[in-house]
Amino acid sequence: MELTAPCKINLGLRITARRPDGYHEIETVMLPLPGLADRLTVTKRPEGIRFENRGFSVDCPPERNLCVRAARLLQQRFGIGGLEICLDKRVPFGAGLGGGSSDAAAVLRAANELYGLGLPFGTLESLAAELGSDTPFFIRNTPRLCSGRGERMEPIDIDLKGLHIVVVKPPETISTAEAYAGVRPDPNGTPLRDILASAPGSWRDRLSNAFEATLFTRMPRLAELKESLYRAGAIYASLSGSGSALYGIFEQTPHYATDDPTLFLHTETLC
Repeated sequence: MELTAPCKINLGLRITARRPDGYHEIETVMLPLPGLADRLTVTKRPEGIRFENRGFSVDCPPERNLCVRAARLLQQRFGIGGLEICLDKRVPFGAGLGGGSSDAAAVLRAANELYGLGLPFGTLESLAAELGSDTPFFIRNTPRLCSGRGERMEPIDIDLKGLHIVVVKPPETISTAEAYAGVRPDPNGTPLRDILASAPGSWRDRLSNAFEATLFTRMPRLAELKESLYRAGAIYASLSGSGSALYGIFEQTPHYATDDPTLFLHTETLC
């Protein structure tokens, strides 16, 4: 079975509280980007898990890869047989794009179908939440307003049809723990649903990502890349998730150019 595992961007990200368990309460809207996606081939095998990684290498041993962990979870819970997973990694990691989480969700969906488990979306999302806070989002891959640790989701209408997205990522990566280490929760602020109800052209001074304040100080290049998106004509630009990727939203076909060979660059038009 062949699947695509799209990445996501975050439209705003508020950190509203620190929880007793060490996690943070957040509010964010996740939007899938189908044009920037990993490719997976998942097939049944008699036993065990065989994993192959092509494309971008992932900075963890195979047994810790979220694809393998997703397969192990289903083996433990439902006694399924083996899986062979080939991951063609096209989404950069350490970027705040959720590539690894999307891969894990794709494995859950594939194994559910291959082994005829018949698990509904809600059950798959509960399983996905055990693998990571944003993994449940990728079960349905539709725009969602996410809260709690990111696992509480509700649909939200975001009409960006016809607009263009540019994603740019420097070679530096940022771990989730590193990003959260510098933030201070702020329970106040306008709810994201209210801000996103207005046109994207009004978001620049109203829609923010809480990680930018500290990460831009520690990594000035991120701030420079954000400004470069605005100079290129973006009507809105932001860090995605906990970074280090940034994106810009453009009304006209973007002409974002760079002579820096270390930058990862992706452009797509939203449908």
